Amino acid sequence: MKKGLDKLFFGLGAVTAATVTATVVSKKLTKALVGEALDRNAPKPIKTIADNKIDDFFSEDTFKSVVPLIEKLENQPTKLIEIEADDGTKLIGHYFSCDNPKRVVLAMHGWRSTWSKDFGASADFLRDNNCDVLYIEQRGQGNSGGEYMGFGMIERYDCLNWIDWLKQNSNELPIYLLGISMGAATVMMASGFDLQGKVSGIIADCGYTSANEIFRHVAKTTLHFPYSIKENQVNNFCKEKINFGTKDYSTIDALKTNKVPILFIHGTEDTFVPISMTYDNYKACVAPKKLFVVPGAKHGESYLVDKEGYEKTVLEFFSENDN
Repeated sequence: MKKGLDKLFFGLGAVTAATVTATVVSKKLTKALVGEALDRNAPKPIKTIADNKIDDFFSEDTFKSVVPLIEKLENQPTKLIEIEADDGTKLIGHYFSCDNPKRVVLAMHGWRSTWSKDFGASADFLRDNNCDVLYIEQRGQGNSGGEYMGFGMIERYDCLNWIDWLKQNSNELPIYLLGISMGAATVMMASGFDLQGKVSGIIADCGYTSANEIFRHVAKTTLHFPYSIKENQVNNFCKEKINFGTKDYSTIDALKTNKVPILFIHGTEDTFVPISMTYDNYKACVAPKKLFVVPGAKHGESYLVDKEGYEKTVLEFFSENDN
């Protein structure tokens, strides 16, 4: 009897030890994945694994086609702008002037991207159609300061700081916010502030709804990570890093109170940020709104897939809202 109990307790002890070990490893993995999402310098080897998988959602041929346009934009004369965010973080922007500006566009790039990569393809279109453009380097990326990205929850405040700078330095031109991917989520979240009288319109290209929902989507479709089980843990790690939990603010929250006209853009073949998120954003928006869907376009490729339709839609949006 005693020997049997000894074997039972030994077995239970082994199982408990294995469970504790697995829990510790799982917690470390979860923390590493949150680091991949938020840290300027993502932890290894998670960075390599995640980057390789996430890259699958972007068209290599498309990227190669825009490399010359990226280089062209980077090599054009620009005015380097530096401001300080409310929390003291240094923020960097690149101001491009056109000959006869009718408006100014504040352009915000996406997650682990750059201003020239995300807007290289459309830069000539904006310049040739009377737009001054201020391209932002988002916090936690590029030459801007900050050790973390905030998935729009922090960057919406940075967006306000840039709007204030433009109000003081753009000769009273109508201001438009333009964002791609996380940049789109940023400008949509910024719409939760009172922007009437400051911003004439917002263009949100392939934006998600919240940190929590995009984390869930990528975890399921790309990383095959049990997000529903680890959701609270992810939320807590996120809050430790940026003082915001994954559910603390969303584009849906902002759009329910927004009063600035918005043009929503998304490609039907986007697997990184599913088009359903733009449909959710469009439904939530109570301000004047338009939706431009591009059949066949993957993530961030709408301009390249339907250049004519994209330009026509954006120019109509400018014409309707310049004031």
